Amino acid sequence: MKINWKARFKNKTFLITFIALLISFVYQMLGLFGVVPSISEEGLVNFLTIIINILATLGVVVDPTT
Repeated sequence: MKINWKARFKNKTFLITFIALLISFVYQMLGLFGVVPSISEEGLVNFLTIIINILATLGVVVDPTT
């Protein structure tokens, strides 16, 4: 099974979820090593949720399954 990564990264929905996954991973690794970032994870998630909602409202992010 081959994954077409170029096509995946052109899909805006996949890209947004991938970025959210990376942010979550970074916060988990920082927590593992006891590093406390200046921005809380909850604050960052709230900010990203607002941005995603704005993009979805403008039609930039479209879920093709709906």
